[in-house]
Parts: sequence; C-alpha cells; structure tokens
Amino acid sequence: MTEYLLRFIAGGVIVSAFAILGDMLRPKSFAGLLGAAPSVALATLGIAVVQHGASYAAAESWTMIYGAVALACYSFVVCQLLMRFRLAALPATVAAFAVWLAIAFGLLASFGGAA
Repeated sequence: MTEYLLRFIAGGVIVSAFAILGDMLRPKSFAGLLGAAPSVALATLGIAVVQHGASYAAAESWTMIYGAVALACYSFVVCQLLMRFRLAALPATVAAFAVWLAIAFGLLASFGGAA
C-alpha cells in the first residue's frame, strides 16, 4: 500500500510540474508532449532508484529509450502508410505495430537492458 501511495504522490507531483512547464511554453502543443510520458517515466525511475538501486534504474531507463526509438519509427511508418499509401487508420496502425515490436525487441536483444 505504501508503494502505491508513493507512486501516486511522486507521479502527481512530477506530472503537475511538467504540466506547469508545458503551460509556460509556446506553442501550447508542448503541454501535451510534456504531460504524460516524461513525467511518468521520471516518477518510475525515481521509485526504481529508491527500491532497487541505481543499476536497476539504469537498465530500466535503457529499455525506456529503446521503446521511445521504436515509437518514433512506428509513428513514421504510420504517417507514411496514411499519407503516401492512403491506407485507413486501422490497417496502418496494425501493420506498423509489427515495426514497433521488431525494433523494440531488436534493440533489447542487441543491446540488452544494462548500461
């Protein structure tokens, strides 16, 4: 129960801080970028450092980086399928999901989770 409370408080504080930062920046679309993923990732890494140590959090951060690279590739492929090949949204996202899986697990298998 204490872990959930800690996650709730840390996540709320970090999300609020990123929301304030996003609100201060122009254009306002930065608020959406800064609102969720970076703040949740920082809260998760902070808790991982406290509970498991720095080496565990470092490995966890590398897997987050691999996921972010895979998401960028997935987004690019979806955009290409939608704009260039005029696919509907559902087939484009399902097809690009295979790209995300291949890149994410390829990076994990190639480099592992450790720094």
